[in-house]
Amino acid sequence: MIIESLELKDYRNYENLDIKLSSGVNIFYGDNAQGKTNILESIYLATTSKSHRGSKDKDIIRFGAGESHIKLMIKKMDASVRLDMHIKKNKAKGVAINGIPIRKLSELFGTCNVVFFSPEDLNIIKRSPKERRNFVDMELCQLNKVYVSTLVTYNKVLDQRNKLLKEIGFKSGLEDTLDIWDMQLVKYGADLIAYREEFIKKLNEVILGIHALLTGGEKIKVVYEKNIEKDAFEVELKKSRANDIKYKTTNVGPHRDDFSFYLNGDMDLKKFGSQGQQRSLALSLKLSEIELIKEKYGEFPVLLLDDVLSELDGKRQSHLLESIKHIQTLITCTGVEDFLNKSLDIGKVFKVTNGSVKESGYK
Repeated sequence: MIIESLELKDYRNYENLDIKLSSGVNIFYGDNAQGKTNILESIYLATTSKSHRGSKDKDIIRFGAGESHIKLMIKKMDASVRLDMHIKKNKAKGVAINGIPIRKLSELFGTCNVVFFSPEDLNIIKRSPKERRNFVDMELCQLNKVYVSTLVTYNKVLDQRNKLLKEIGFKSGLEDTLDIWDMQLVKYGADLIAYREEFIKKLNEVILGIHALLTGGEKIKVVYEKNIEKDAFEVELKKSRANDIKYKTTNVGPHRDDFSFYLNGDMDLKKFGSQGQQRSLALSLKLSEIELIKEKYGEFPVLLLDDVLSELDGKRQSHLLESIKHIQTLITCTGVEDFLNKSLDIGKVFKVTNGSVKESGYK
């Protein structure tokens, strides 16, 4: 799976951009705040419907423009796919695959699989449970389209239930209507828990070998810390109702799940891991993402590396670069010279200067 070309119109600081990409390693270099990350963000947005920065659509559109447009030409299994996304200020995104509009943004998943790796991801181990849930959710969305619709529906039901909990404070008679939302929350929540259980099982099978190779034999295990067991969800939700009404929010469910990481059986890396150990694990998680997608679809995903190499030491850099030799990769960095001394087969190099991207002579 490769992205053959990228076109942007009125996206962030790009008025017009049209570039052809190499099937190997593509390097985008330039000073900070020139728009390198915007290129990777546009690809991630077009393939997942979300900005990795969590940006709102209106903030993505170039200042003074009414809408943005992203176009990707993708090659997968010897077939060409055209993906078009229109981003508007006050309307939902418009997306077409091969010229045919899709009804739900969730249909994007699987069209072009990508793995995004940024310096922020190196801190996923010690950051909030929400960020670890997002990591699991985004990976599962690329691996399982049913999970996408289940997650979307669960979140909608959760939002409606929380709104109702707030209204009950003013109209106590509304409490009886909670039963309707509880039934749906339990149904879709139990499915989410089951999918996450299966994913963590597969992740552990893959990450064990990857992490041992990176660290010289250390054993890692990912543990799913469920907020609630799926078979107990209905009972615990009823027990929690009084508290839910008091605090005007839903206190139990998979939206409060977390994930832990244990080294050599007993060391909790969230609490006691060194920065080096946590970064090795973050790298292992990203490399495991790649392998799981390859296993599912028979093709490697596109890898997006946003200035992450500068945050890794020499050993981890070498391991990452060795692992991506057979994968289409887009790398952003401030200086390209560092790559010239590495055993890396560079396909294309682009100089980025304030919304202008030009292919460079570096190789």
